[in-house]
Amino acid sequence: MVNIKGYQTSNGQKRYEFQLYTGTNSQTGKQERTRRRGFKTKKEANIALSKLRLQLTRSEHPEKANNIPFSEVYKEWYVQYIHTVRESTFARTEGMFDNHILPEFGNKRIRTITADQIQKAVNKWYKQTTYNYKRWYNYTASVLDFGKRRGYINRWEPNPARMIVMPKKHDDFDDKPENFWSKQELETFFNLIDKEKQPEQYALFRLLAFGGLRRGEILALKWSDLNTTECTVSIQRTLTQGRKGKQIVQPPKTHKSRRKIILDSRTMNILKHWRLIQQQRYLKLGINTINNDQLMFANRYNRHKVLNCPSKWLHALIDGTSLKPITVHGFRHTHASALFAGGASIKEVQDRLGHQDAQTTLNIYTHVTKDQNKEAVIKLASYLNF
Repeated sequence: MVNIKGYQTSNGQKRYEFQLYTGTNSQTGKQERTRRRGFKTKKEANIALSKLRLQLTRSEHPEKANNIPFSEVYKEWYVQYIHTVRESTFARTEGMFDNHILPEFGNKRIRTITADQIQKAVNKWYKQTTYNYKRWYNYTASVLDFGKRRGYINRWEPNPARMIVMPKKHDDFDDKPENFWSKQELETFFNLIDKEKQPEQYALFRLLAFGGLRRGEILALKWSDLNTTECTVSIQRTLTQGRKGKQIVQPPKTHKSRRKIILDSRTMNILKHWRLIQQQRYLKLGINTINNDQLMFANRYNRHKVLNCPSKWLHALIDGTSLKPITVHGFRHTHASALFAGGASIKEVQDRLGHQDAQTTLNIYTHVTKDQNKEAVIKLASYLNF
């Protein structure tokens, strides 16, 4: 029963109002009401109420639609998804949904989500991040595709996510800080490390710079991976982050990532020296590390170091110096640049870095040192010679 009530305006005039339940929101499932006021007579308010009721009756959907929310469809999709990727991947994906996708669409009934709503969400993500907005969009589209296959969305209707315009970042390469060092800068960095007092740091960064390993690969190494006769190190596993931030060891991501890297003799000697010191240190703690299953770089409890340990060491060494800042991954970039400067081919760099295809090598490591650019001009002028 809707009551029409009278009230007085601020200037003392008599007016009438009513409040009417208009149904359930098609996206959120919440009850909604509308309030109309300002009628001069009760009869005028009654007429408006009757018209509004008629409009609501005509707009009601004759069929009972599936009202499952996006968040529930995501849970069903995720159960299937975790069987198609590695733990480190689905752990990151879960975080993307929790932090970005579900806040936008989680409480909406999946059949009601529109292309306009997805466009607004993608535009918002585009302003928040450099590249991840594409991943968040792709995952949103995947859940909607899954919903269509499950019958939660009319199969004959297009996926609204496929109807948006994807924003595009325009890279300004001149403004991008270089995440690698030249030969001189690398030499300056190693001069900052006290080889006697910091032998573990010296060995780790030497292997990063002269081996081109990834952070997770180097922290998962065991001494059994080092072949002192052939001067090689085998990459067979990687340390990464699983669900709820737990560190896990898993196989390399691709077949190419599982590789054997040839090391120079000096790097090999530095590693041998570090192994002797490591054995002595742990022996004082009552831990036997002579067996080959011993981690090459371990914490004080002889377990895996935390993933951000190399980064903390790096900052402690270069903060406050004249060296331009780079990330731990920048040592891999530095390694690639040095290989190119030394005349290595794309294929050689690809194999050494463990890239699945040469395009990845080209996309990431097209930069060269300034010295190379100068040398290229000299070679060009010498060749043309006029």
